[in-house]
Amino acid sequence: MKKLLALVMALVMLVGLVACTGSETPDYVIATDKGFSPFEFQDADGNIVGIDMDILAAVAEDQGFTYELQYIGWDAAIAACQAGQADGMIAGASITEERKDNGWTFSDGYYDATQGMAVAKDSTITGFQDMAGKKVAVKNGTMSNQYAESIKDQYGFEVVTFSTSPDMYQAVTGGQVDACLDDTPILKYNIKIGELDMKFVEGTENEPAQYGFAIFDTNKQELVDKFNAGLKNIKESGKYAEIIAKYLG
Repeated sequence: MKKLLALVMALVMLVGLVACTGSETPDYVIATDKGFSPFEFQDADGNIVGIDMDILAAVAEDQGFTYELQYIGWDAAIAACQAGQADGMIAGASITEERKDNGWTFSDGYYDATQGMAVAKDSTITGFQDMAGKKVAVKNGTMSNQYAESIKDQYGFEVVTFSTSPDMYQAVTGGQVDACLDDTPILKYNIKIGELDMKFVEGTENEPAQYGFAIFDTNKQELVDKFNAGLKNIKESGKYAEIIAKYLG
């Protein structure tokens, strides 16, 4: 009986050890943008979905970590990471040398994107040559913001910044501004599904830049390493291609 009891106790201790080890799976807080479909947005049921969300979930599953998502907007996501309230950020963030110099640490690129211009459906604007004296909306601190600033003097337009994409789009459809610059896949996707009552102006795109997962604290490098390893694996398995096709065809 004593031997049986000892065996039972040993098994209980072993199960407890395994459970404890499993509970040590690292947890992270990941911040993201709001209203940046098809990369991150709320569906009809209130779920946060999109390309970035699916990639993050697939990478986390592949690498065996869990995370809490903060759906708080572009500026707020950056601030949360810088303040140590979030561990990392995935929000269609373009990888640039300027951002690296300002404390961003990026993963490998997970998507190539350009920026382009969209206008109201009834607009007669056909290109940047029609923008003299007009207003162009951009989201603050984005690649589109930089793109607009780099060409505004050449084409003679004024840049107006907004904190969120929905506010920027509303300014275009409401007539407060004449056009907006944003990531091309976002504009084309939302126009295609009828979310934006606008039209894309072909020929306004810049050179493509890669999106990357980002951290702002070098002590969190392991999170970037895990993202890179998981991204590599889901690309090799075909899961990445499935995610892109799900949203962009």
